[in-house]
Amino acid sequence: MSTSCVYPLDTRRAFELAAEAGYDGVEVMVTQHRATQDAPTLLALSAEFGLDILSIHAPVLTRTAFVWGRDHREKLRRSAALAAAVGASTVVVHPPFRWQRRYAKAFVDLVAELSEEHGLEVAVENMACFSSRGLTVQPFAFGYDPASLDCAALTLDFSHAALAGEDSLEIATRFGSRLRHVHLCDGTAPSPRGAFLDEHLLPGAGDQPVAEVLELLRTTEWSGSIVAEVHLPSSGGDALRLDQLRASLAFAKRAFASTAERPKESPDAGDHPYRLA
Repeated sequence: MSTSCVYPLDTRRAFELAAEAGYDGVEVMVTQHRATQDAPTLLALSAEFGLDILSIHAPVLTRTAFVWGRDHREKLRRSAALAAAVGASTVVVHPPFRWQRRYAKAFVDLVAELSEEHGLEVAVENMACFSSRGLTVQPFAFGYDPASLDCAALTLDFSHAALAGEDSLEIATRFGSRLRHVHLCDGTAPSPRGAFLDEHLLPGAGDQPVAEVLELLRTTEWSGSIVAEVHLPSSGGDALRLDQLRASLAFAKRAFASTAERPKESPDAGDHPYRLA
């Protein structure tokens, strides 16, 4: 689970929910909340709740436009430094937008530099383009698919794949061994005249082959991190949030169960080489 899953709730509550739901660790998205930017605070929460910080998500969203300044090169540098300080093995980052020319020019080299400098994986995430009434808008400098980039680590997000009209199993196959990080969720393809929503549904609630991708990872003894990144309901309170977080966790454990039979009433898959956040 990541702090972005419970946004705008505070960071402490994210750790509390993750621990109560039974996760191995958390992914921290850097936001305006100062706690998400501060290594000592995050380490204290990690120790208090017994959860590893598995990954740091760089501040790349519209609502984080002014976090750590406007230079996205510096944002990525600080994200990598924060990850190293809290013991996270991965930084998740979106590819540059087309209008971020200086950032785009430096991006691939910067990803490699930071990976080597801090001994971690900077995993570039798949995104989406948008089409409506025959018009396609491609906002990313290198396109929405990072497979063509000379980057050693990539992130697969099922909701982004759905929004792009892509098949996640094909993406996972295309990424191959460079797939090192998964944002566990689901989504549906947008209708020609429908709204473009980055849905982040519970896994199994959309039309992406989520279980098939996890099965592919299981058969290859994959050892990355699976992060539940689902939109939780704004109403219904923590009981409903916990139910949905636990459902996402159970989905992943069923998919990674080593037996052919995976009964829904017994989601525990035992020891696993991947990590769940």
